[in-house]
Amino acid sequence: MHLILPAVGIGVYMVAIDQLLTVATYAKIGNELNALNNTSWIATAYFLTLTSFQPLYGKLSDIFGRKPCLLFAYTIFAVGCLGCGLAQSMVQLCAARAVAGVGGGGMNAVVSILLSDLVPLRERGMWQGCINILWAAGTSTGAPLGGLLADSVGWRWSFLGQVPLCFVAFVAVYFVLDLPPVSHDHWLTKVRQIDFLGAFTLVIAVVALLAGLDSGSNLGWSHIITIVALSLAPVLFGLFLFVEMKVASNPFAPGHIIFDRSLFACYLVNFFGVAGQMAILFFIPLFFQAVQGLTATQSGALLVPGMIAGVIASLLGGWIIKRTEKFYAITVSAYALLFVAALPLGLSVWFRSTTGEVIGLVATSLGAGCGITTTLVGLLANAAVEDTAVVVACSYLFRSLGSSIGISTGSAVLQQVLRTQLASRLPNGDEAREIEENVRQSLDYIKELPPHLAAQVRSSYQVATLGAMALITIYLGVSFLTAFWIKERPLKRYEV
Repeated sequence: MHLILPAVGIGVYMVAIDQLLTVATYAKIGNELNALNNTSWIATAYFLTLTSFQPLYGKLSDIFGRKPCLLFAYTIFAVGCLGCGLAQSMVQLCAARAVAGVGGGGMNAVVSILLSDLVPLRERGMWQGCINILWAAGTSTGAPLGGLLADSVGWRWSFLGQVPLCFVAFVAVYFVLDLPPVSHDHWLTKVRQIDFLGAFTLVIAVVALLAGLDSGSNLGWSHIITIVALSLAPVLFGLFLFVEMKVASNPFAPGHIIFDRSLFACYLVNFFGVAGQMAILFFIPLFFQAVQGLTATQSGALLVPGMIAGVIASLLGGWIIKRTEKFYAITVSAYALLFVAALPLGLSVWFRSTTGEVIGLVATSLGAGCGITTTLVGLLANAAVEDTAVVVACSYLFRSLGSSIGISTGSAVLQQVLRTQLASRLPNGDEAREIEENVRQSLDYIKELPPHLAAQVRSSYQVATLGAMALITIYLGVSFLTAFWIKERPLKRYEV
């Protein structure tokens, strides 16, 4: 394990640094490509494919083996990062982020499955804490580094710089990770076991949902695209469940796992908790830049204390589980903290208190960092050994769906409130519409406005951020309440 952890840890570090590199540069990217109101699609395009492929990696790693799947993930991630760095439009950038998401899904899920194979369950939280140290190193350096690159050589190097790291990760895993082949079947036989129909139906369901939310915030909730997309989304999700439960011979999200009471509680906690936390990490940096006038570097640096707090909480949660061999109480406590901390964070946004905002980010990160680790242990404790890979992969499905839906719905609320606030605060109707359109395209436009208009625009952004925070608080409240449904189980399953 002491050789394997550094080898696979390179990929974990890359996925972490990638997410925060981009979070810190959204405003710069939106400004340069004149599409600030569409920046949420940089994240949702990535999470769309990540959502669809992460659960598939569980079944793929059972069919083809952990090592080949991990090497495949590194290769695809590198191709996606290269495409992002060369993109000339928001459409090209989002397409490349979607490619990167295919690889990023495996870099997370396969490593988690691999750890679950190799370590005793009661020590699983501690090892996850070690992985989270690498994750925190990536997120802690990713935010300020992304801001620094955006303010100096340009945001494109946030993506291009990851390509050589992918090569290093590929070489390390290729030579260090020595696992026996899972089977000697012909590759065509293995391919036939892949649940392509399930993956396809999940992709189109998520696309319909996210397209509907984005259309609602940009085109209006009565627009035909919005109505059609949001009407199709629940039907397509129902079709996905039907395929997984009745049609697929080797489903990547089996019904007996998804709807198991104990497992489903953990999945729902992950879904709503990640929806709230990822939305916080997306919108607060935009608030720092739009309302408080900070640079991308400064806003990225303000995320660092929270990232460090998250990994400390993850290690603490793992240590408590190892000592007590219980996970229920610490899980409920973690999500209680995550929920409660969102309230003072919202108040700090209202009073524009940078210190309060950073403290709020630290508190929410403490709850999220601990909760993600302890719910993973809860999932494994409630699952059969032979279902480990699928159970872990499905947890990433719910996390990724939570990330996508949390950011998209939060963006929809923010854009709608921003539009309403600008219309009410700016006196001239035609001028208000022009300013609204320009502000939603680029934050730099605020600096070009006369001081009295700029102040009104910043206040509008502040109220819009509070609107998003209200929705985030609801998500976190549901995650806290759902945590009570998790069942305690003995942690002896992997002991020998």
